[in-house]
Amino acid sequence: MRILFIGDIFAKPGRNAVRHLLPSLIQELRPDIVLANLENLAGGAGLTEETCNEMFALGIRAATTGNHVWDHREVFAYFEKNPPIVRPLNYPAGAPGRGWLVLEDLDLLIVNLQGRVFMRSLDDPFLAMDALLSKERHRFTFVDFHAEATGEKRALGLYLDGRVGAFTGTHTHVQTADEQCLPKGTGYITDAGMVGPRHSVIGTEPQSTIRRYLTQLPYRFQTGSGAVDFNGVVFDLDDTTGLCSSVTRIQRTWSPE
Repeated sequence: MRILFIGDIFAKPGRNAVRHLLPSLIQELRPDIVLANLENLAGGAGLTEETCNEMFALGIRAATTGNHVWDHREVFAYFEKNPPIVRPLNYPAGAPGRGWLVLEDLDLLIVNLQGRVFMRSLDDPFLAMDALLSKERHRFTFVDFHAEATGEKRALGLYLDGRVGAFTGTHTHVQTADEQCLPKGTGYITDAGMVGPRHSVIGTEPQSTIRRYLTQLPYRFQTGSGAVDFNGVVFDLDDTTGLCSSVTRIQRTWSPE
């Protein structure tokens, strides 16, 4: 099983880069499935049915999210249609949507979790994953841990080592260079990165962001422009064990005309 996971797709520049680069990447890499994080898809914060359908039409089969999943109110009604999207599993009971998804034809369990260090205090992601794995057993398991702190991501990755096939962090938008197969066979990377403007502050136009840091006033963030970095990761999972044989970072650049 080869999984191509695309890091946080940021606003229109990210969507345009996926439209231009994903078809050739699919031809080059021949993944069995393409997954992506879509929590920054619409305007850099949140997602909409229209923007998600745009990505699904390009070959992304299922998606994860994170702390910005609720930023557009229409997502509540959208989730009632059961799109192939997961929000963090460790939201309290009663939250809209679902925290995990099984693709039966691939026997693949897709899980989204959210960290608690420097982020909103949700339920325990470690215990939430324990509870899920105690009742859902599938050949392949993919986890997107949307978290701020490197230490928290690393700790959960090692906690799940040997119990899931692929584990990627998201949220920081900066791809890390620590891709590896952990000792018990889980494919791991601290952060997959983003698909967003290179000359930016994690996707946003630099000056408005810098001004906010200098003044501590609530300036409106604007989406960056120019060349777009396309970051992702490929996990190769063994068809018998479901564990990882290799992890490969993907880095491409697309420049609008």
